[in-house]
Amino acid sequence: MNDHTIWLVYGSGNLGGYPSDEQPIAKIKIDKAFIDLHHLASVKVDPVLLGLKGEDTAWVNVELKYPEPSNDDWVGVFSPAKFNASDCYFESGKSHEAPCICTAPIKYMFANQSSSNYISTGKATLSFQIINQRADFAFVLFTGGLENPKVVAVSDPISFANPKAPVYPRLAQGKAWDEMTVTWTSGYNIDEAVPFVEWGWKGQTPRLSPAGTLTFTRGSMCGPPARTVGWRDPGFIHTSFLKELWPNTIYNYRIGHMLLNGSTVYSKMYSFKSSPYPGQDSLQRVIIFGDMGKAERDGSNEYACYQPGALITTDQLISDLDNYDIVFHIGDMPYANGYLSQWDQFTAQVEPIASVKPYMVASGNHERSWPDSGGFYNTKDSGGECGVPAETMYYVPADNRAKFWYSTDYGMFHFCIADSEHDWREGSEQYKWIEKCLASVDRNKQPWLIFAAHRVLGYSSNSWYAQEGSFEEPMGREHLQKLWQKYKVDIAFYGHVHNYERTCPVYQSQCVNPERYSYSGTVNGTIHVVVGGGGSHLSDFTTIDTIWSLYKDHDWGFVKLTAFNHSSLLFEYKKSRDGLVYDNFTISRDYRDVLACVHDGCEPTTLAS
Repeated sequence: MNDHTIWLVYGSGNLGGYPSDEQPIAKIKIDKAFIDLHHLASVKVDPVLLGLKGEDTAWVNVELKYPEPSNDDWVGVFSPAKFNASDCYFESGKSHEAPCICTAPIKYMFANQSSSNYISTGKATLSFQIINQRADFAFVLFTGGLENPKVVAVSDPISFANPKAPVYPRLAQGKAWDEMTVTWTSGYNIDEAVPFVEWGWKGQTPRLSPAGTLTFTRGSMCGPPARTVGWRDPGFIHTSFLKELWPNTIYNYRIGHMLLNGSTVYSKMYSFKSSPYPGQDSLQRVIIFGDMGKAERDGSNEYACYQPGALITTDQLISDLDNYDIVFHIGDMPYANGYLSQWDQFTAQVEPIASVKPYMVASGNHERSWPDSGGFYNTKDSGGECGVPAETMYYVPADNRAKFWYSTDYGMFHFCIADSEHDWREGSEQYKWIEKCLASVDRNKQPWLIFAAHRVLGYSSNSWYAQEGSFEEPMGREHLQKLWQKYKVDIAFYGHVHNYERTCPVYQSQCVNPERYSYSGTVNGTIHVVVGGGGSHLSDFTTIDTIWSLYKDHDWGFVKLTAFNHSSLLFEYKKSRDGLVYDNFTISRDYRDVLACVHDGCEPTTLAS
């Protein structure tokens, strides 16, 4: 028997209420797990020391032997490897007659996944991809399926050479146009090491910028599973502000920690291009999508049924890095749903993108929604996270990151990113902010005005919205459409619904322009786009004919906006599977067309001379 201590607790909540298409780890009834190690069962992992050359991800082979195999046998990956009683949390009023493991695995795979003869031989070899998550790992063989898990063997622990190493940098625009923020995760608290970013032009003496450090605790979570079996220490999240950048300039950078003994731990070298000056006339390319989720390249966690397109979209964006400048992921990022280990998995998945392009995010229901937590909705979609991991793991240039609305400029674009998890109705704090954001832009310098939110505050032909008879998030456009019209918003983007749909330029549910692919002249209505097909399981359309809908696609994809100059914008919808364009239109106009009077969008005039 391996020398492992597995602490047992009573009562970790019932996870059986999750629907089958929800977080795969929630399918495991870890509260029913018990220990019954079999003397002839074994789990051996190779290699045992990872990241010897500084890598933050590695593949390992897991060799299983069990004399009583069944199709329900599975291997869970636990981290830390040695369960600690201090990690257990007792919910008030909850109890259980039998002992159980108090922490969910970070991933799992069925024993017969890669070996069709496992049942006949009791032997199998599985391949797992492991990322550096600040602790060691143990691989545990269970029988009894996910419903009645029984531990029969536990591996010796494996680990990365430096579990605390700085990993998964993610860029975001700062509050000023000439500022870039770098956020990353490590295992170093400030009493162990000083975090910083080394950066500058290639060939020049680099500069050092300090970083602030944040974290959060189990007590910051609002409910289970985030407070119970889903809890995992998030480590430390560092953010540095690189200021006084020159526009459209390539900078190299690496993240680091200066240890108390005087030595320094560095990441590998990365690079980014700084933002253009607001109003600058240059080629500017923007990617927008929502609801990506995460998936496992090793095939674990049954993600084929959960977020089957996540890696398809991720890989398409990685392959096209040279052809866009900034990314907006408008909510529903990892769908961790209270299983905190999945945030690390997601930051690792998008690291090839987010480490070299500003990766701007919005708040979705799976990040924020939880009853009695100050949000607009009382659903349990966040799994008890109530926004805390998203607000800490990702920087946004908001005045208050707990209120996830913000504006940002990128050259000729001005973006107003709303938070649909907080009240947006007329008279609310956010409504006043939205109007201020839309009104603040100088359309002569920044002609392209973009609104975005996670939930569909505009128009959608999604089946469940159709059943409600609203074709939108209730109370969405009835409160906001007069602002879109008054300030002549070009395009409004939404996620939440997992498909693609584009409307005509529309106001009060009526198309105000008969064109489909080429728009010119006066801005007389806003085009609404649902772009929630980033990777999660797809949503169905209604069979009702919605007169304002011009194009629908039941597939994974994303939008690319290309501003060639102050008068010409190209919109392209691309499928993730091949990167080809399946829907597009152009906008061509002059400044006077933005100023022109339209219905409910006219500036007051006087007869005085």
